[in-house]
Amino acid sequence: MSPIAVGGPALFIGTDTDYVALVRPELDPTDPGVRLAAEQAGVAPEEFAGAGDTWTVLFETDGEGDGFELPGVRDAEPAGFAERLRAELDAAAGPFTVDGGAVLRLDAQPAGPDAYAFMAHLTPPDDAATPLTVVTGPLPVAGLLADLDAFLGSLA
Repeated sequence: MSPIAVGGPALFIGTDTDYVALVRPELDPTDPGVRLAAEQAGVAPEEFAGAGDTWTVLFETDGEGDGFELPGVRDAEPAGFAERLRAELDAAAGPFTVDGGAVLRLDAQPAGPDAYAFMAHLTPPDDAATPLTVVTGPLPVAGLLADLDAFLGSLA
């Protein structure tokens, strides 16, 4: 099958092998990969692409990953999380925590000059008895601030 292009707002915190991400995938029904997948599924491309309004948390740790949907989450909630994270990084006064609600909490520790390492605490809504933890390596503050600005701009 052809690769399917996925757009939509996305905020990744971490590295290639250890990350947590807030994404709202949007599939383009005119994309050839989407059209082929829809045909194989026996549905119209617009139905296959869906509404594109469901937020998802993706995570990976040590090369193993998964994700879960956040039904009912509006853009304001991920935007608020990103704004709080941005404010804490701007202050850069030491360790901090950003609460993302019942499913996500981010603990940050300074990791050298102008960098932070993060511990993301995830609680899938359909499996609250199985919390997950993702630890990232040091991430440069300047890059994180740029990513946060791009993410917030994509929601504007």
